[in-house]
Amino acid sequence: MKKSKVNRRKFLKSSVATAALAMTTSKAFAQSNNNKADNMILLTNATGGPGFETTVKHLSDGMYGIDAMIEGINMVETDPTVRSVGLGGWPNLLGVMEFDGGVMDGTTRNVGSVGALKHTYHAAQVARAVMVELNHVMVTGDGADRLAAEIGLPKVNTLLEDSARVWKAKVKEILTPEEYEKFPDIPLAPLNSAITDPEKVRDTTVFMCKDTSQGIHAATSTSGWGWKYPGRLGDSPIIGAGFYADSRFGAAACTHTGEMAIRCSTSRSIVMAMQMGYSLDDAVKFAVEEVASLKEGFIAGLVIHAIDNKGGHKVVSYNLDRPGQYWLWKPSMSAPELRESEMV
Repeated sequence: MKKSKVNRRKFLKSSVATAALAMTTSKAFAQSNNNKADNMILLTNATGGPGFETTVKHLSDGMYGIDAMIEGINMVETDPTVRSVGLGGWPNLLGVMEFDGGVMDGTTRNVGSVGALKHTYHAAQVARAVMVELNHVMVTGDGADRLAAEIGLPKVNTLLEDSARVWKAKVKEILTPEEYEKFPDIPLAPLNSAITDPEKVRDTTVFMCKDTSQGIHAATSTSGWGWKYPGRLGDSPIIGAGFYADSRFGAAACTHTGEMAIRCSTSRSIVMAMQMGYSLDDAVKFAVEEVASLKEGFIAGLVIHAIDNKGGHKVVSYNLDRPGQYWLWKPSMSAPELRESEMV
């Protein structure tokens, strides 16, 4: 009987200790989850508006960051009022739509990108398929369209009627009557000066997030510049130029004049600078100084978007006459906010 009482006492003490440990563990887990939620962030440029709240909802529900961003980007790509991405974009000089995009998982640093898609405007989805389904990081042209079909995206007419109308008027405007009669069997390179959007928009959509798993990821989608030379790739599908993500440090993405971001590897430069110990502000400043050092070639504006692994963010507009706009969300905010970039 005495032995039984001692065993019972030990059992009760053990049970209390176990319960206390479970409660402590539960509190620590809850605190860990709260810390994760506190560090979450979603940032896009203004064109991401149509899909921003959708991505916020999915991130809040714990969805993997790339999937959550693609859900939002799908909505941007199907919105005809967004004139630099997806269905609402502008064609190349031949009147053909060509879409580019990319995704990067900052935890694994797996990446996928596509260029010159013609038969679907869901560039981010196809880029994810490159990352997941293939042993490649970039697929372009007919191969990209083939992969799109393999993942179930239907072949559609991607040229919006209004875009076709504006393109035809533009071609007639920039060609002589003799050239117009022979078009498109004329040299296109001399028409390079026409490479500008009708609404003077050189934009894309860039999404960056930190999700509940502390993964920092990036995604892009664009129709590229209006009236571009056929086959032109901007920075949106170029890893390290138009986008880059590393969950240890942060992510960056660029819009506007992609050629400049390509020449300076702008997005990778920012993340690398943070890896070397630069603050987010100083990393972006370093990248801007690199871009500003370009004196030859095509020089125009660039908008740089960046986040760090602490939930910080910075958006700057370089060599532009007005600030760019961007959407920002953190769990501590009552609602997503549309903000203006810094001018540098």
